[in-house]
Amino acid sequence: MSAPSDASGRLAGVNPFDVPTITLDELPADAILLDVREAHEWAAGHVAGARHIPMNSVPATLTHEPGELGDGNRIFVICAMGGRSAQVTGWLVRQGYDATNVAGGMHAWEDSGRPMTSETGQPPTVL
Repeated sequence: MSAPSDASGRLAGVNPFDVPTITLDELPADAILLDVREAHEWAAGHVAGARHIPMNSVPATLTHEPGELGDGNRIFVICAMGGRSAQVTGWLVRQGYDATNVAGGMHAWEDSGRPMTSETGQPPTVL
């Protein structure tokens, strides 16, 4: 399970606008969140309990650890604004996962006042 990346590092062949997408208001309380932002973004602020796999590590991680995202549960993919998560969602769907993009990403999460945590010792923020 690997997808080639283009020169920009994006997962090639994924149309980020043609994927299942929901708003934060539609997000189930027990959602399995996959945060695909970079490590420094994650450290600055993220949703407690989310799983973190940076976008370009998703194919390799799921190849070597196929159970990483659970067994058949819907995965809600989030990034800073929704672009990277849409690309990962499209790739996951093509691999047979039940994945949905979270519109607006962590910026929408932060703007809505939902709780976050950080690993920096500072108040959580979205970069």
